[in-house]
Amino acid sequence: MTETSDIQENGARRRALFMGAGAIGVAGVLAACGGDETPEGGNNSTPTGNTAPTTGAPGGTSGGVLAKKSEIPVGGGKVIGDQLVVVTQPTAGQFVAFSAMCTHQQCVLSSVTNGTINCGCHGSQFSATDGSVKKGPATAALPKKELDIDGEDIKLA
Repeated sequence: MTETSDIQENGARRRALFMGAGAIGVAGVLAACGGDETPEGGNNSTPTGNTAPTTGAPGGTSGGVLAKKSEIPVGGGKVIGDQLVVVTQPTAGQFVAFSAMCTHQQCVLSSVTNGTINCGCHGSQFSATDGSVKKGPATAALPKKELDIDGEDIKLA
């Protein structure tokens, strides 16, 4: 081999090495942006960084019991992760529901505390009363879901 071809070959190897290392770095960053954990029992009160299922469709069918009224504290709420719904009780006897998918990057919301519905992925917060954005990076409100209250049972309408 000539000296010129050795230099070209070594340069090509270095470029391939750096490109491969760059691709691995990008994959690591992308993996850190989401998680594959699932909210346990549907009531996850700590931020987890969960991401939504790829279909975006809630499990189960409408009309199934989401929760009992006694499970939803006044001024608080419950994330029902397997149904992708969050139910809140802003004032005594008033129950409202929203999609449990953050409008920022479609993570499953993680908790309801101090009057806000919280996303563990990037810190967005939404009003537990009307679903409006209280803190970004999300810019769109949570879509509202219609409820059917049947005695003690809270169901999707």
